[in-house]
Amino acid sequence: MIAVHNLSKTYTGNTVLNIEHLEIEKGKSFGLVGNNGAGKTTLFSALLDLIQPTTGYIENNGIKVNSSEDWKSITAAFIDESFLIGYLTAEEYFYFIGELRGQNKADVDALLSKFEDFFHGEILGKKKYLRDLSKGNQKKVGIVATLIGNPEVVILDEPFANLDPTTQIRLKQIIKELSADPNVTVLVSSHDLMHVTEVCERIVVLDKGIVVKDIVTSAETLKELEEHFGKNAIADTVEEANQ
Repeated sequence: MIAVHNLSKTYTGNTVLNIEHLEIEKGKSFGLVGNNGAGKTTLFSALLDLIQPTTGYIENNGIKVNSSEDWKSITAAFIDESFLIGYLTAEEYFYFIGELRGQNKADVDALLSKFEDFFHGEILGKKKYLRDLSKGNQKKVGIVATLIGNPEVVILDEPFANLDPTTQIRLKQIIKELSADPNVTVLVSSHDLMHVTEVCERIVVLDKGIVVKDIVTSAETLKELEEHFGKNAIADTVEEANQ
């Protein structure tokens, strides 16, 4: 289980994240949505100990992430291209991640063979450095790399961005397969309300760093989310007009 306790993050007097309490059950698929600046990436960065919270802490399977590194062996994430090593080829990068997670080349190759349709023949065997791949292909590499070593927690920030429709559909299948495992917790942030409602059992809406909705996904969830963000858009328009 992942637990957030009295978590806040403030930059130069501006609070960008303020969550009193949030629990994410083990084995669940969890979605995080919100407009730009809502605090989604900040929350994931705190969860990965990439930033220090101003107050509070996060626990990953009972381990405080900013006090111990024991959680790292069960956690994998892809936030953006900065997680990649640009001067490596895709194969070199996969094998490097495999070594970090106790996997040999045969283990990694066996995993990669399951994602040939996801790669579309554009990544493996091309002898291209990661920095020379398209944004979409870089994202594919980063997503598949998170699966090496069978992590118990998988964190994906905006995984559907820059992917073509065929790849998005395949990615949804991948996420559903992951979340079908009761030992794997999947966290996904996305601007795409339709995709996130299709793959996540629970969705939290952030607005200016605060949890404003916590929804168990149902047939009505997409409509509820669209209405929420539609009202926000109208409110923002009115506020701008009054300024």
